[in-house]
Amino acid sequence: MKEVIVIKGARENNLKNVSLSIPKNKLVILTGPSGSGKSTLAMDTLQRECQRQYMESMGLTSDSISRPKVESIEGLSPSISVGQHVTNRNPRSTVGTVTDIYTYVRFIFSRLGERVCPSCSKIIPPSFEPAGLLVEEDEDIECQTISCPHCNTELEKLGMSHFSFNKPEGACVTCSGLGHVARINEAAVFNPELSLRDGGVASLNGVHRDIQIRILMAAGKHYGFDLDPDQPLKDYGQVLRDVLYYGVESEVFKGHYPNEKPVQGTKFEGVIPGLWRRYKEKEGESNAQEKDGGFFHQQLCPECHGALLKKEIRLVRVADASITDVSDWSLGEVYEWTRALQAVIPSKGLQLLEPILYDMPVRLKRIMNVGLGYLSLNRQTVSLSGGEAQRLRLASLLGSGLTGVLYILDEPTTGLHSRDTVGLIRVLQELRDLGNTVLVIEHDVEMMRAADHMIDIGPGAGIYGGTVVGEGSLEDLMASELSVTGAYLREEGLSSPTRVRRKESGQHITIQDAQYRNLNMPIVSFPLGCLVSVTGVSGSGKSTLVFDILAQGSSKEQEHTGCCKEITGLEHIGNIVIVDQTPMGRIQRSNVATYTDVFTHLRQLFAGLPEAKERKLTSKHFSFNTPGGRCERCQGLGMLSVDMNFLPDLEVKCHDCKGRRFTDEVLQVQYKGLSISDLLNMSIQESLVVLKSELKVATTIEMLCEVGLGYLKWGQSVKTLSGGEGQRIRLAKELSKPSKNHTLYLLDEPTTGLHPTDIKQLLVLLHKLVDTGNTVIVVEHSLELIRESDWVIDIGPEGGEAGGKLVAKGTPEQVAKVKDSYTGMFLKHILVEGL
Repeated sequence: MKEVIVIKGARENNLKNVSLSIPKNKLVILTGPSGSGKSTLAMDTLQRECQRQYMESMGLTSDSISRPKVESIEGLSPSISVGQHVTNRNPRSTVGTVTDIYTYVRFIFSRLGERVCPSCSKIIPPSFEPAGLLVEEDEDIECQTISCPHCNTELEKLGMSHFSFNKPEGACVTCSGLGHVARINEAAVFNPELSLRDGGVASLNGVHRDIQIRILMAAGKHYGFDLDPDQPLKDYGQVLRDVLYYGVESEVFKGHYPNEKPVQGTKFEGVIPGLWRRYKEKEGESNAQEKDGGFFHQQLCPECHGALLKKEIRLVRVADASITDVSDWSLGEVYEWTRALQAVIPSKGLQLLEPILYDMPVRLKRIMNVGLGYLSLNRQTVSLSGGEAQRLRLASLLGSGLTGVLYILDEPTTGLHSRDTVGLIRVLQELRDLGNTVLVIEHDVEMMRAADHMIDIGPGAGIYGGTVVGEGSLEDLMASELSVTGAYLREEGLSSPTRVRRKESGQHITIQDAQYRNLNMPIVSFPLGCLVSVTGVSGSGKSTLVFDILAQGSSKEQEHTGCCKEITGLEHIGNIVIVDQTPMGRIQRSNVATYTDVFTHLRQLFAGLPEAKERKLTSKHFSFNTPGGRCERCQGLGMLSVDMNFLPDLEVKCHDCKGRRFTDEVLQVQYKGLSISDLLNMSIQESLVVLKSELKVATTIEMLCEVGLGYLKWGQSVKTLSGGEGQRIRLAKELSKPSKNHTLYLLDEPTTGLHPTDIKQLLVLLHKLVDTGNTVIVVEHSLELIRESDWVIDIGPEGGEAGGKLVAKGTPEQVAKVKDSYTGMFLKHILVEGL
C-alpha cells in the first residue's frame, strides 16, 4: 500500500494543474490566503474522488458524483469530511441526543431513580433489577407495575422512554416536549387603524385577501350584517369582529347564531383558525414571517417551564439530582457527576451500570478536549455555530476506532479560543495515531506548528491562486520565497504592533448589572470612538453580552427581558449595524451581485448603451429573475436540475444558453467587449478594472476587495458562501452606504476563514471605520486582531456557568498583565515574544 496520496493535474475551479503528494498517517495542514483554492483541492477534488472511487469499488453507482477535473489520484483511502454546516435543523435534536449521552443518562435514571409516591409522598427506592441491553425501547418492563412499600399503591414501572422528551410516555403534555408553546401575536396580525382592503389583516394578502373578503361579505349577507371592506377594523361591531377573528363555525360565533348553519359559500374560516391550521399542517415549521417574525411567537411552556418532561418524571432523582438538573448542567459538570456516582450508589447499582460508568466519562472527556465542555445536554444543535458542530462530530469520531481513514476538516478552530486549540490539536493527533490521515484546512498558527506536513496554496485568491507555493515543515515554509504563509510567519509574526492606540474620548456605553444566561456583571463599559475586542474562552458569554444585551439595548422589549438593569450612553450613537454569522439565505437566485445591489446598476448600465436602445431593451431584459431577456429553458439560472430518481438531483449546464443565463439578443449587447453574462462570471477583483469609471459600483467593488472578497464571482450564489464570507459581504454592503452619524458596528468573529495576511487587510478597514468617527466592537478570538485593538474586554474565566464574569479590561498590554486572564496569557506571548 502506498504511503502517500498522489494527486496529478488537478484543474478544478481555480487550481492550475496542481500535482503534489500527501503523506499518509500524518497530520497535514492545508493553508493559504482565503479563496486560494484550499477547499477546492481538499473537498471538491480529493474528497469527491474518494467518494466516487469508494462507491465504484463497492459495486455501487457513482453517477450522482461527477468526476473532478484531475488527471489522476492514487493511494486513496475511505474518507470522512467534517465541515462546518449544521445539517440537523430539528428543534428536538440536542447535544445530548446527537452524542447519545442523554441515552446513557436516561438509562441511569430508569434504573437508579428514586421516585416520590403520589399517595403517601414517601420515597420509593430503586430495585436495581438487571435490564439486559441498553436499547431505546424497554417493552419488557415499561408495561409492568411496582408497589409502593409504604402504602401498596400500584405505580407504573419507569423505563427509558419515560425520561425522553421525544416520546409520549415522558414528554410534557402541554408542549409535547418542546419546552415552549406557540401563541398568535394578534398585534402583528390585525391593524385596527386599517381596513381589510388596505391590509388591516396582515396574514391576508394578494389574491387570497380578495377571495376571503368576498367570502366574508357573503357570510355577512347570510347572517344579516353588512361588511364594508374599506371600513377600519376598529369600527367593527362585536359580531363582525368575532366572525373575522374566529369564523362562522367557531363556538364564539355560534353563540350569536346557535340554531343556524352556514350555507355553501359563506363558511368563512376565520383569520385565527386559519393561521393555526396552516401552522399545524407544517408541524410548527410554518413560514418564518408567521412563526418567528410576526404572526406567531414562542412562549415558555406554562406547565414544564422549559424542562420538556412531565412533572412526575422531573421529580425522580439520582444522587440528589433530577434528570432536568443534569440536562441543564454543562458537560463538564455532567462529567464530574458521573464520576461521583461510583461513590454514592450501592454495589448492586455499580454492577448494573459498570459499562456506562466507564464509557460515559470517556465520551464526555472527548467533547471537553475539543473545547466544548461548556455546552449543556439540552442545548439545541440548531443553535450551535459551524465550528461547534464540527468539533462535536469530531469528538464522536474518536470513539469509532476506525483506522486507515482520510479525515478532511474545514477550519476546526473556528470560534475556538487559543487556550482550547491545544486540546483540539491533541484530539487530531490521537486520530492520526490510530492510523489515520488527518488533512486540515486551517489558518491557525498553533495548528501549523503541530503539523507533520504543510501545504501552502496561493500566492493569492481566485485567479491569482491555485498553485502550490510551499510544502514541507513549518520551517520549510518560512524559508520559502514563494510561500505567503511563510512570509507572514517570517516577517509580520515576529513584530509587535507599532500603531499608537487611541485614547478614550470620555464617552462610553455602559451596561449595568448584566444578568442573563451565564452573565453576572455588575458593570461593564465600552469606550466610544475605539476598536474594542470582546474576548474569552468559548462559551464564556461574549456573544450574550454583545448581541443579546448590547445589540438589543435600543429595543423597547429590552426592558421586559430582565437581561440587565440599565444601558446608558446610547444617546451618543446614531446608528447600530449588526453583522453576525447567520446564514445569508437559501434562495438559489440570490448571488453576490444581487445581494450587494451591484446588479441593479449593471442592468441600468447595459440598458443605457446605444445598442440596447436600438433593440429596445430595458433594464428588465438584463435581469435573469424576470421573463424578457433571460433564457426561459433554465429561467435565468444557467443550470438545469436533472431528476436522478432515488439519488440526489444533478445540476447540468443549460443546453439552450450554455450556462450564460440570457438570450442571444441580450448577450449581443456588450460593454467594453463584455456581455452581462461575462461580468457575472468575472471575479470582483477582475471587474474593478472594467468598472472603475462607474462610480456607483466602483466604491462597493473596492470595499469588497478591502474585506478580502475580491476572489468571489458576481454570479456566485450566496448559498455557497461560508459564515465568514457572508459576514464580510454584509459588512462591505453596510460600509458602502454613506453615513454622517456616529455608527456602532457589532461584529461576530469577522476573521473567520481569513488567512493572517487577510486579517491584516481587514484591520486596515476596521481602523478606517474608527478613524472616521465610529465605534467598532468585535467578538473575537484572533490574537492578530485583539493585539491591534484599542481596548479589550475579557470575559470568563471559563465557559458556561464558570464564566460570565469580567476578568480583565484595558489595552492589550494591560490585559496581558492580568494573571487570571487566558486571553492575557496568550497576548503576553504575542506582544512580547512574537509568534
